[in-house]
Amino acid sequence: MDTEQRTRARMTGLVLAGGRGARMGGLDKGLQPLAGEPLARHAAKRIAPQVDALLISANRHIGEYEQLGDPFKARVIRDTSEDFPGPLAGLLAGLRAARTELLLCIPCDTPSLPDDLAARLVAALDRERADIAVASTVDADGTPRQHSVVALVRTTLADDLAAYLHGGERKVRTWYARHKHIEVPFEDERAFYNANSLHELGALERTFGAHARRER
Repeated sequence: MDTEQRTRARMTGLVLAGGRGARMGGLDKGLQPLAGEPLARHAAKRIAPQVDALLISANRHIGEYEQLGDPFKARVIRDTSEDFPGPLAGLLAGLRAARTELLLCIPCDTPSLPDDLAARLVAALDRERADIAVASTVDADGTPRQHSVVALVRTTLADDLAAYLHGGERKVRTWYARHKHIEVPFEDERAFYNANSLHELGALERTFGAHARRER
């Protein structure tokens, strides 16, 4: 087994698609089409080659997520709570379900993530002996931006996260602050473009969609 294979074997990928979709009018964001395919499928395509196994966190339309995840042998998991408590609930479900040392978490609406996302996060995590490595970029106007749910997390943190959520807490960055976490800079901020609303999804369609159609 070469270095790349050993690195991949340490990680399970998690596509977060279990949100309420409030800013999309209640639509299931991961199933919204981009260039003819659901957003969550694009996200799964990006990280499936970088990890040993793939999970999809979903709380609605489970059958549809199972179908879109089938080519990647992805397993669909659900939050233990039914009140859409936020991304940390999906992360907890992933930490519990993963059978690897590390969990690579990404949101379902980021279709262009870097091919070396996992490798760079795990290298930084190991180098700094950290518990969590989070991707960051600098916007075109010079504003630094942390992509808080694009993160590599040690699966041993599951119990601590469960206790944090049980206490009524929900903020991702506040939980990160309880542990040794690092930001890992990426140069291309466009690789982290996402779609929180139908307007943003339309903007992605005009850029990513046009590029995808040219490559077919």
